[in-house]
Amino acid sequence: MHTKTPQPETLQVWPENWLEAQDLSAWWPEHNGPLYVDLGAGKGRFLKAHAARNPDTRFLGIERKLVRVRKMDRAARRNQLDHVRFLRCEGYYAVRYLLPPASVDVMYIYYPDPWPKAKHHRHRILAPRFMDALADIMKPGGIVQFATDHKPYFDEVTELWTAENRFEPTDIYLPEDDEISDFELMFREDRPANRAALRRKVGTE
Repeated sequence: MHTKTPQPETLQVWPENWLEAQDLSAWWPEHNGPLYVDLGAGKGRFLKAHAARNPDTRFLGIERKLVRVRKMDRAARRNQLDHVRFLRCEGYYAVRYLLPPASVDVMYIYYPDPWPKAKHHRHRILAPRFMDALADIMKPGGIVQFATDHKPYFDEVTELWTAENRFEPTDIYLPEDDEISDFELMFREDRPANRAALRRKVGTE
């Protein structure tokens, strides 16, 4: 007789201490695969489909909006994605303070808020201070995938990345149809995606 696998009450995780890097083994006591991070997971369409394609990973969705986290949590449990976890947190803070050094194999930064007005550019996540934090948490050879439909923001990011000596360009991942985010689905005909990818160099600080 087939019995349905009991599902956890939540896949959300909470730091023991918000001021230091976390022990990720406590978040995945039964998983030790590569760590994939979806930074700013939004409504979770990419995360759900991509996590289903990569069941041997530890997949962390980081999102600051509680309603989105709860929705993604329910969907992941419904689809028995027990290797997925969700952290409700602002993206830069999670990267700077909570993720351990050299812990992330792949990070996806898809459609971050471009803050298009000049006076708001300081709020953009992809800035020099973020690159410093990102270099710390990526494993040597780890990959960062980035996409935005805002061309001026893309140009600014690629200029920032060109000046980086800790990363190098690498192959861009093109999402499968069911991985395309809700945001991209709404606007891709008028505002196509601009994509770039970086690999963390080995032996650079």
